[in-house]
Amino acid sequence: MTYRITLLPGDGIGPEIARVARAVIEHTASLSGFSVRFEERAFGGASIDRYGEPLTDETLAACQAGDAVFLGAVGGPKWDNAPSRPEAGLLALRQALGVYANLRPASVHPALADKSPLRPDIVAGTDLLIVRELTGGIYFGERERTADKASDKCTYSRAEIERVARVAFEQARLRRGKLTSVDKANVLETSRLWRTVVSEMGTRDYPDIELDHMYVDAAAMHLLRAPASFDVLLTENMFGDILSDEASMLPGSIGLLGSASLGDAKPGLFEPIHGSAPDIAGQDKANPFGAIEAAAQLLVSLGEAGAATRVRGAVDAMHEAGEWTGDLGGTLTCSQTGVKLVERLERQAVAA
Repeated sequence: MTYRITLLPGDGIGPEIARVARAVIEHTASLSGFSVRFEERAFGGASIDRYGEPLTDETLAACQAGDAVFLGAVGGPKWDNAPSRPEAGLLALRQALGVYANLRPASVHPALADKSPLRPDIVAGTDLLIVRELTGGIYFGERERTADKASDKCTYSRAEIERVARVAFEQARLRRGKLTSVDKANVLETSRLWRTVVSEMGTRDYPDIELDHMYVDAAAMHLLRAPASFDVLLTENMFGDILSDEASMLPGSIGLLGSASLGDAKPGLFEPIHGSAPDIAGQDKANPFGAIEAAAQLLVSLGEAGAATRVRGAVDAMHEAGEWTGDLGGTLTCSQTGVKLVERLERQAVAA
């Protein structure tokens, strides 16, 4: 079996961590009995520099034709005043692919508990999943701006809430059976609809799932007070953007976490949750573990769960051995991390 993966290295450290993810996917494929074919395309700021726009029709067509899309990172101050910013390409890509559910897992490996800015006893046992609605809400609402006034409209329909809530409920069934729906229903009409729809679904379709509701400000607090108490969190777009970045610090570095953006059909979009970090671009300092986790999620989406298990097992072995990049107190460069991971994959294959 050969899978087609569209590779969008993007900007800043994106090309560096994308190279590592590609090498890991290719090597895991060779060990697992399938093959992959990558098609690399310019995206984001790199596409603006080359073509004058962040997402060309040709790149979008390549993404839609593939089995999965892997993205490095986009953006940077270089394009702050561009007619169309790199991030506009990302929003357009998500919408065109119909990837309305963003899955962002955050867990704390025991070897990394003392790397967290929180006390080890607080983060111990943390294993949560944030399911963020990705193609609606204020990021896609009508906008207006004058010299003295600006507005951004937030809109959600029942159908938009139902489809992402279903993903969250189903994920809870695969995990520990608990779902926390995050909103601001004491203030916002969109949140009142959100809470109503999720409550109805829980009663009607998912009575086996323990469902509770939490205001977003309380959720932000409890993520720091008792992160291990959460299983699956369901949020609208902007709340999920903020909370998932907060959750990324629980294991000690935003560079550790990957994400999967999924719709009703392939291809999905897979990327680390961090930005382009232009201040360290080209220095081989980036932490590629988030990109590697995104690669594992990509493999799961292709139906190659065994390959994903190989990758995550190799990552766990590296954590246990203290083989880390500088942001975690280690000495490995980005590229050396990729080499070490491939070595771990080889050792696993020989041991098996």
